[in-house]
Amino acid sequence: MSTSRRTFAVAAVAALFLPLSACGSGGDGGGSTDASGKVEGDITFQTWNLRANFKDYFEGLIADFEKKYPGTHVKWVDQPGEGYADKISADAAGGTLPDVVNVSPDLVAPLAKAGLALDLDKAAGQYEKEYLEGAWASHRIPGMDGTYAFPWYLNTGPLFYNKSLFEKAGLDPEQPPKTYDEVFDAALKISDKTDGEVATLANVPTIEDFGRYGASLMNKEGTAFAFNDAKGVELLTRYKELYDAKALDPQALTATPESTGKKFLTGAVAMNPGSALDLANFKKQAPSLYKNIGITDQITSTGHVNMYVMGLMVNSQSDRKPAAVAFAHYVTDAAHQMSFAKQVAIFPSTAGSLDDPYFTKEDGTDETRVRVASAKSLKTAVNYTPVLFSEQMKTELRNEVAKALQGKQSPEEALDNAVKACDRLLQQQG
Repeated sequence: MSTSRRTFAVAAVAALFLPLSACGSGGDGGGSTDASGKVEGDITFQTWNLRANFKDYFEGLIADFEKKYPGTHVKWVDQPGEGYADKISADAAGGTLPDVVNVSPDLVAPLAKAGLALDLDKAAGQYEKEYLEGAWASHRIPGMDGTYAFPWYLNTGPLFYNKSLFEKAGLDPEQPPKTYDEVFDAALKISDKTDGEVATLANVPTIEDFGRYGASLMNKEGTAFAFNDAKGVELLTRYKELYDAKALDPQALTATPESTGKKFLTGAVAMNPGSALDLANFKKQAPSLYKNIGITDQITSTGHVNMYVMGLMVNSQSDRKPAAVAFAHYVTDAAHQMSFAKQVAIFPSTAGSLDDPYFTKEDGTDETRVRVASAKSLKTAVNYTPVLFSEQMKTELRNEVAKALQGKQSPEEALDNAVKACDRLLQQQG
């Protein structure tokens, strides 16, 4: 959807494999997990596309930290969303990785494998109980012991739909789809009624879609992918039906989150996933759409919605580990996560925070309705994107899905080929 959603959704980040010889920016070289000692010295804190909208918040937070810990100084650097993974990979290889780094689980995986991410179970295990169990576990890596980032903010969201497009197709705008079957049926009806001019969906299925549909993404050991099972083939087969009927936007094969968001804003597609962030964008950028916006629950066959997770990793090579750990914990503690959540529509990963009235009480507005529903769903949400599912793997899956939709191979062949390619890449990660 919009750039703001892309920032917080964490849906399209790369996880590039780093050489195990890569070294960090600190001076101890051994990458010890000892973070005890006095909190002092200069550290660098890197975020991901946050300065433009939250400059005052972070400058205030840093000033408060430096006041609490005299003798510390935090240098804040913010990187653009595009190419963020490449920048981290280059810094890791060049020995210039910041002390505290804004990451998602799939970004932290290669850094942990390269020995560059501090194991917080050993260095800061006393803080684990402060966070939701699932959030703390989200930055664990299959095949490795340890947790490699403090959980920061979470996000999820509903499915938005255009009531006027539903009504024009003869569908009840007050009875939105609740299941995959209902979504696919509605999509075919809308396409038929508009002679293929209005698609219902604008994205090809991603790994998280296969997860929400009920496909087995990986084996229990986390050593091989398994989304080519019967449920995976069934989902891709349904998408092929939509594509042939123009119920899936023809440009979905090359779509980006931004381009699909624009199509929804202009009424070219009838449904689009989103988050609480998007309501303000609809109101500002597309008032006519906002008047006709419908909101329904995220579609899932598993009973668990998809959750996006952000974290703060501490560079294991930092020579200021006590300050780096203290700062990463400070940014992600309950009080600061709550204050950030009130700045922007995201959700804290700290235990008990989602029970705050801010996340449980509605006031009759769509904004609070989405916030309360999302907060409730987050308590049992799942991060369906496997930690080890790299950007290259996403590309392989997307390419094979495109071939199936175009009729160049069957859905079963496409997913078999995608699994083979992803397993090969997984083995290369070591």
